[in-house]
This record gives sequence, C-alpha cells and structure tokens, in this order.
Amino acid sequence: MNVLSENPFQVCKKILRTIKEKGADIVIVDFHAEATAEKIAMGYFLDGEVTALFGTHTHVQTADEKILEKGTAYITDIGMTGPKNSVIGMNIEASLKRFVTTLPEKYRVATRRGNT
Repeated sequence: MNVLSENPFQVCKKILRTIKEKGADIVIVDFHAEATAEKIAMGYFLDGEVTALFGTHTHVQTADEKILEKGTAYITDIGMTGPKNSVIGMNIEASLKRFVTTLPEKYRVATRRGNT
C-alpha cells in the first residue's frame, strides 16, 4: 500500500459516499490486496457500510468467512478463477519442473485438463 498515491481506505469512503448518494442499496467490494492484514482491516473499516467485502489476490481461498458485527459479509480471500487442475492456474508439469529442478521454466497457463 505504500506505493499508492492515494490511501485505499480514504478512497473507499469517497466512493461509498458517491454510491450512497445515488441510492445504492447493495454494495459489494472486491478488495484486491497483497497482505491479509490489509483485507481484514478493510473489512472492519467498512463493516456496516457495505453489504459484502471479499478479498482477492492469493489464488487460494481462506476459510474465514463470517458476518461482521455490524452486518457486513466478509472473507479474506475468495481464491482464484481458472483451471481446477493446476498450480495457481499454471500448467502442472511446468510448475513441477521449476520446483523439482530449481531451474527456470516458463509458466504456461493450464487448460481445462490442467496439463496441456
């Protein structure tokens, strides 16, 4: 967050004011952030102000879904979209080669089967 020109917490508040002035009843926030702490803090910051907040980025879903004290639905990370049989969306064989040999291997996006 230190490289951003604007603070995401303050930007969210500005956007929320605009959305609510236009009469939105349901507000769902996708907060794409690196650290889980950033996402958890944003959840508490927006609790009661938004309908739901879900974090994205880490490729693997967290198991901390809950309804916060003021009624906001929350989960730190919903996981990834993409091929189920993959290593974070990448071809399994290429990924294994990188880990097993410690040599560079170009990542290739997995197909539906995950390996071709």
